[in-house]
Amino acid sequence: MNTHMPLFDTYKRAPLTVERGEGVWLHDVAGAAYLDFGSGIAVNALGHAHPHLVEALTEQAKKLWHTSNLYEIPGQTRLADRLCEATFADRVFFANSGAEAIECAIKTARRYFHVRGEPGRVDIITFEGAFHGRTLATIAAGGQAKYLEGFGPKAPGFVQVPFADIEAARAAVTETTAAILIEPIQGEGGIRVVSEQTLRELRALCDEHGLLLIFDEIQCGMGRTGRLFAHEHAGVTPDIMASAKALGGGFPVGACLATEDAASGMVPGVHGTTYGGNPLAMAVGNAVLDVMLADGFLETVERRALRLKQGLHGLVDQFPDVFTEVRGTGLMAGLQCALPNTQVVAALFDGHMLVVPAGDNVIRILPPLIATDAEIAEGISRLEAAARGLSASHAA
Repeated sequence: MNTHMPLFDTYKRAPLTVERGEGVWLHDVAGAAYLDFGSGIAVNALGHAHPHLVEALTEQAKKLWHTSNLYEIPGQTRLADRLCEATFADRVFFANSGAEAIECAIKTARRYFHVRGEPGRVDIITFEGAFHGRTLATIAAGGQAKYLEGFGPKAPGFVQVPFADIEAARAAVTETTAAILIEPIQGEGGIRVVSEQTLRELRALCDEHGLLLIFDEIQCGMGRTGRLFAHEHAGVTPDIMASAKALGGGFPVGACLATEDAASGMVPGVHGTTYGGNPLAMAVGNAVLDVMLADGFLETVERRALRLKQGLHGLVDQFPDVFTEVRGTGLMAGLQCALPNTQVVAALFDGHMLVVPAGDNVIRILPPLIATDAEIAEGISRLEAAARGLSASHAA
């Protein structure tokens, strides 16, 4: 028997082979249905096979797939205009992934000081528990030992301080500091929300020292919190921001957004991409914005999020030996577990519900933003059933 596996052995996959998806549901090859409250790790924000996204991709696929950035791509200009109109930004660079968007943000910050005659200002202050991607630069920015191990010297230029510690960040500022990089809500780190006050204080700290403020909204952005981007809740704006995941609704899209001033060093020849911003990606990205910017969409997300949070608090009260804390904002929710979170994820999987584990012994609950009240209620019901089984077995 040939047991050769042709893929890199880098994933510990669940025993699930999906054939198709529709809305909040995934259907495996045997016909079983799974309630998807992981959304492909906050990617499928509009659910699976959303008709408007399918139509946009299909229509574009009939016309043109790829030309490279040697030529004009009208969809890029349109999507960039719309993102700038909806945010703080004046400029956008399109890439294929979140890691690429962060790489562009890092390069943009360093170039900003280089062209101003301060090439020594390259250091970026980051925070413990962060996750910014899997490239050599982004694992150095995240600083987590489990992702750094075995890949040689850590890329220089990143100074890490405790999570959301404004005084530690202040103490870390030196003459070589270029920027502060933070996720307004840590996803991989355990659905840890940075307070609005801390975000405002970081903005003030950057202004005081002439630093650039970079937000990583790859997971928490694009409507996930009930605003288009999570930092809007705090009433602050960054100089640079990375977006991806839900920006393409399932199609690979990343973007680095920046003010005119912050992007001023990014001139022809200093950065580029072959596939980034290709016509297919731009068609889908524009279709995603069509839905998310429609009247009432984000308000509906907030209402559904309130229903979800109420249900989750009820589960913590009912099963304190399984769940200990509710975390998050909007439909970016987390439950800290009293048991190993892997056990909880497995129990939910057995109940045909998909969630995502995270750091700090948390499970991430990331339903598609189009989930109905009935589907939110179904998710709470399946969480309750799993918790009841775990609580009974735990007591035994």
